[in-house]
Amino acid sequence: MENKELLQLAQQLIRIKSITGQEQELAAFIKSTMLDMGYDDAIIDEAGNVIGMIKGAGDFKLLFDAHIDTVGVGAESDWTHDPFGGEIEGGRLYGRGAADMKGSLAAMLYAGATLVPQKDRIPGTIFISGTVSEEIAEGQCFELVLDRVKPDLVVIGEASELNLKIGQRGRAEIQVTAKGKSAHSSNPELAVNAGEHLVDAISALRKIKLRQDPLLGEGIMVLTDLISRPYPGQSVIPYEASCTYDRRLLVGETEAGVLGELKDCLAEAAAKIPSLNITVNIAEEQHTTYTGHSFTNKRFYPAWKLEEDHPYTQKALKALQGSGLEPQITAYRFCTNGSTSCGKRGIPTIGFGPGRENDAHVVDESISVEDLEKAMKGYRGLMTCSFNVEG
Repeated sequence: MENKELLQLAQQLIRIKSITGQEQELAAFIKSTMLDMGYDDAIIDEAGNVIGMIKGAGDFKLLFDAHIDTVGVGAESDWTHDPFGGEIEGGRLYGRGAADMKGSLAAMLYAGATLVPQKDRIPGTIFISGTVSEEIAEGQCFELVLDRVKPDLVVIGEASELNLKIGQRGRAEIQVTAKGKSAHSSNPELAVNAGEHLVDAISALRKIKLRQDPLLGEGIMVLTDLISRPYPGQSVIPYEASCTYDRRLLVGETEAGVLGELKDCLAEAAAKIPSLNITVNIAEEQHTTYTGHSFTNKRFYPAWKLEEDHPYTQKALKALQGSGLEPQITAYRFCTNGSTSCGKRGIPTIGFGPGRENDAHVVDESISVEDLEKAMKGYRGLMTCSFNVEG
């Protein structure tokens, strides 16, 4: 039997548009909802993140995180369900953010609310954060939440098919730029063709051997775009050409190490082509949240992994099993805020949530109503788990 209050809450979250940079209305709604549910405190920080708190019986700090921003919907005419309607059909809840990740947030909020009258069952303090700007800068605004909460354990609520996630590959956006000298295309001998030199660089970089991880899989480096300047090049040989690589990272790979590997490879190529002038760097840009909070988004998000035999992994597994679930221990394919909590800061982190990874960012995004209820029960189990007690 479906939980109507939980389902209505998830529908309300979906019906409030919160595309990245436009999360203000949803943040205010979440804060108000937390307080109405009896949470001990709820605030909106300088970046616009919402943080709610339920004080239990101990000192252990358990933080549940769900980002509240979504990607856009594209052409609404492509949708068969209103992307902001929260419609239910065939046992599924439809709308932008249903799987990524408003369903998860609704389950967290409701699970916490059911424990407000039973705080003695909570062996620590529960925090729930609704973070902003994750879709364009995973983990960057989460930094402020971590600074404020200082959690002992983080639960990322990204879609996990109700499995227990204990890691993910990281992500780096790498820019490779070739510098040359422009000339009229009728006089190529006067130029240094940056476009051709970029091709030389791309050819050289194909020789890089990437590592593997038994849990996370292969490291990946995929070419995602190319451009030359000037563009369009009407009878002009380009003076600059650049491309972007999406590099999927494994645990232990650092910014210096990744760039160093590329530079060493290009140095070998430059020894054979004296005029080759190539630079590599991690992409970065300035971003401002809806509150006016500005930060530099450097696109290097480390991989992370919690060992399968770690006490928190095993306790979480038992807590989920005790909630009537049958989770498998696996890893995320995509990048999450865990890149900051565990990848950068070393805070033990796990992932658990309803929905499938490939339900995110799609037309007619949806989530199973049954899994929404199961996720809520799983979150209750985690909230009442004695992570800091031996045995």
